[in-house]
Amino acid sequence: MSAKPAVRMATFSLLTLTLSAALLAQNTPRESLLILSKQDHTVAIVDPSTLKVVAKIPVGNDPHEVIPSSDGNTAYVSNYGGGAYNTLTVVDVALQTPLATIDLGALRGPHGLDFAGGKVWFTAEPAQAIASYDPATQKIDWILGTGQNRTHMIYVSPDAKRIVTTNVNSGTVSIIEKSAMRAPSGPPPNSQQGTAPGAPPPGPPPGSQREDWNQTVVRVGAGSEGFDVSPDAREIWTANAHDGSISIIDFAQKKLLQTLSANVRSANRLKFTPDGKHVFISTLSGPDVVVFDAVTRKEIKRIPVGHGAAGIQMQPDNSRAFVACTPDNYVVAIDLKSLQVTAHIDAGPEPDGMAWAGRR
Repeated sequence: MSAKPAVRMATFSLLTLTLSAALLAQNTPRESLLILSKQDHTVAIVDPSTLKVVAKIPVGNDPHEVIPSSDGNTAYVSNYGGGAYNTLTVVDVALQTPLATIDLGALRGPHGLDFAGGKVWFTAEPAQAIASYDPATQKIDWILGTGQNRTHMIYVSPDAKRIVTTNVNSGTVSIIEKSAMRAPSGPPPNSQQGTAPGAPPPGPPPGSQREDWNQTVVRVGAGSEGFDVSPDAREIWTANAHDGSISIIDFAQKKLLQTLSANVRSANRLKFTPDGKHVFISTLSGPDVVVFDAVTRKEIKRIPVGHGAAGIQMQPDNSRAFVACTPDNYVVAIDLKSLQVTAHIDAGPEPDGMAWAGRR
């Protein structure tokens, strides 16, 4: 007897695993809704054509937000814990399996997520910071402190040159922009000391450019948390959970335009519809999702959904909104034409963060 049977068995097992992975990949639709369950510690892959759960993938403790990569094949989940945890979990959406856990070190309490410029951008609440993780190098390659209390949600422009965050306990919005800075035209005083003959002076070459970041802090209402940037990138709307108002900021001018008395106390998330016409606000302790007209800035409807709501995700074709009703353990689908609830999705207890993954 030789080792050949063992080799054949190993080969057979590998082939079986490969075929199983391929079959799983076929079951993941090209367009899918990702829904986190905080109690099950999973992300559910939902087929939007049937609203059925295709698979559930373990994602670690206290998952709060999820964001797909640009190609939709990978998704990243923040393990929050209010600062108790310091990891992001990576999953393969196509193969429906966890890939890795990213240790963020001292950047504890990751929460808000975005994906731009090939990188994952996230907030770290206790550190009062935002940072980016480069999947190519598998390293955190950039960190910036906001100096604000409880930096929570994040938006990054597609070119990765503008960032918006809400700072819940400070009642502010940070607008952070990348800018080019030109190095001094001449060497600094005494720069030649300790320099070998013929060697270039220390520091950047005269006249060269480097990139820097500038932060503008805009004061809004108490408990600024859920926010969104309008599809035309002209305005930032922020829901203020503690005073129930909505603040509207001119994105280019970085100035507060208007504060609406919206009666949205305990507001959790705010999202524009893809066409930019309506704004949805969920409230953690209220029975309704509140809908505003983005042009008139008037409330147009309150949609009953249960006993409270958290995450909101829009279907990119402007047909439906999905709202996570955390206390009721379901997600509702809302038709964007009739503004009526049309379906309930069971994706696991305590659903929260959601994302739309379009695989290429």
